[in-house]
Amino acid sequence: MRHGIVLFTSDRGIAPASAARLAEEAGFTSFYVPEHTHIPIRRAAAHPRTGDASLPDDRYVRTLDPWVALSTAAAVTSRIRLGTAVALPVEHDPIALAKTIASLDHLSGGRVTLGVGFGWNTDELADHGVPLKRRRTMLREYVEAMRALWTQDEAAYEGEFVSFGPSWAWPKPPAGDVPVLVGAAGTERTFDWIARTGQGWITTPLEGDLAAKVQALHTSWREAGRAGTPEVVALAGKPNLEELDEWAAAGVTETLFGLPDRDEDEVADYLTRLADTLTQR
Repeated sequence: MRHGIVLFTSDRGIAPASAARLAEEAGFTSFYVPEHTHIPIRRAAAHPRTGDASLPDDRYVRTLDPWVALSTAAAVTSRIRLGTAVALPVEHDPIALAKTIASLDHLSGGRVTLGVGFGWNTDELADHGVPLKRRRTMLREYVEAMRALWTQDEAAYEGEFVSFGPSWAWPKPPAGDVPVLVGAAGTERTFDWIARTGQGWITTPLEGDLAAKVQALHTSWREAGRAGTPEVVALAGKPNLEELDEWAAAGVTETLFGLPDRDEDEVADYLTRLADTLTQR
């Protein structure tokens, strides 16, 4: 089981480039960042963790653009994978976003993982013109359209929300495609979406009964006729070695540990201590 880092980026504390460099030096295999374009002050959507309009962290309103953040990280690293946990593609133009992601993947040597979400903040989505009841379908079309641009020399796509005729678009991802993981609650509906469109699942922070849910994901995967097994990336709190062993046995392929919103020296110390703990397994 691999171990990665997620930084809730903001305009204060450690910069993404510094955090990614330190994570790579400490031996972590991936570096993830989230996305919110903005947070509407008046919202009908409750946050999944608080259950109301309050936010558990003010970094939600200070989040950096993920692709700019990861570009700076790519420039100072050479091995660590660069991902989103999670991005919200439906808040962008899919053709332009496909170019951005493919360019980062090309320039980083094929190190990008696209973690996507359906979006809990429906008020944020509404400001981008995303219909609440169609956001899963819209996301599927965006991923399919971007994948066409990444994998086909003459790409075209026809859908309800995305449509373009035969087109040229380079660069192409070095590995031939960009892996897509879905960050959402572990439900049958989510797993069916992943089995049809994605390469794996990113858990929510408070996901329970993980072993049973991984098994359910594998069932959906097999029923969809997919080869191999899906990636399962679990968001972790403090490192619990016994729990990590249980997760690995259940089929979790990677864990993500959150970084504190501190200065570089404090983050470096945290990463060293975390790496030391994980090597005791």
